[in-house]
Amino acid sequence: MRRTTLAVLGALAAAAAIASGGAQAQSAAPVKIGFIGTLSGPGGALGQDQYDAFMLAIEQKGGKLGGVPVQVIKEDDQLRPDVGVQAAQKLIERDKVSIITGITFSNVMMAIHKSVTGAGVIMVGSNAGPAPIAGAQCSPNYFSTSWDNDELHEAGGQLSSDLGYKNMYVMAPNYQAGRDAVNGFKRDYTGHILDEVYTQVNQPDYSAEIAQLQASKPDAVYVFYPGGMGVNFVKQYRQAGLLGKIPLISVATIDGSTLPALKDLAVGAVTSAPYSPDLDNPENKQFVAAFEKKYHRSPSMYAAQSYDAANLIDSALAKTHGSVADRAALRAALRAADFQSVRGSFKFASNQFPEAPFYRVDVVKGPDGAQFATKGEIHIKTRGDLAAQCKM
Repeated sequence: MRRTTLAVLGALAAAAAIASGGAQAQSAAPVKIGFIGTLSGPGGALGQDQYDAFMLAIEQKGGKLGGVPVQVIKEDDQLRPDVGVQAAQKLIERDKVSIITGITFSNVMMAIHKSVTGAGVIMVGSNAGPAPIAGAQCSPNYFSTSWDNDELHEAGGQLSSDLGYKNMYVMAPNYQAGRDAVNGFKRDYTGHILDEVYTQVNQPDYSAEIAQLQASKPDAVYVFYPGGMGVNFVKQYRQAGLLGKIPLISVATIDGSTLPALKDLAVGAVTSAPYSPDLDNPENKQFVAAFEKKYHRSPSMYAAQSYDAANLIDSALAKTHGSVADRAALRAALRAADFQSVRGSFKFASNQFPEAPFYRVDVVKGPDGAQFATKGEIHIKTRGDLAAQCKM
């Protein structure tokens, strides 16, 4: 009898050990996250900032998010919607990712958004914010840690009105975000727009457009030129002798990704921004210190928004105990936005785009060269009705 009891107990112990080992093996399986960004060409610095900040957050948490290991699979969309679609298909069908993050440019986001969210994969966008996705084409599977394009430029229009400019010249590249930029700017700018000019994406030479705007004699110029486009435009604007003569107001043109190339050429420009490295909150201070130590450059808004994306996912996976199987539970955990943003206050509106501050940030001469100086919050008076158009 004793021998039989011991045998049974031994078998039970062995079964328990096998079950425990199986559970441990299962729990050790990493959550797969796909990262898609523009990592090459004139816009490559933007996507690289997104990726570097996302990976920094994971490194700070010991290779985990929400206490569970994660595997990040990186794809370069090359600023081509067709390549972005192929990358998304690979991540979903072959790599079996549960979450896709990143996405730098709006034309790529518009191309892949529906196929990703329609497949039941969670998207956490950390830059591109096309107005349609914040509105009628919203999805319960899509979350943003940046802004919608209209809002980004509503802040720019509000700042231009606050500064008292009566006649402005507006320029942007001719793609989804550029058209959204002008629409958003118009909503809160109370003065007169002398002209709105759309240029080619990644256009290298703006001399003809600069001569044209100079002839119109505006009170100020408002531009949206992300990445290499911004570097080229600001250099040529300075070379034409206009920076300091005709005020330059910009969004996503002079930021942490472009200032290293522009240096003192950008001094005197005024920006409307969702983020600045000098924001005075504990989360941002440690983020800037860690980012600068690891990458030897200051973080841009692209980096800040992607760092927030990683911390948002971290907070959600902590609530679901690392499980991504229950999509409803994962979405609820993401909506809670239970993390501290480097931008300051942060919560989700009904369309799952953030309600977060915008700031006036000037480019000033510092002891070590050009740097950003935050001059206070921008209080947007008129917002578009994108969230109201979102039916979820």
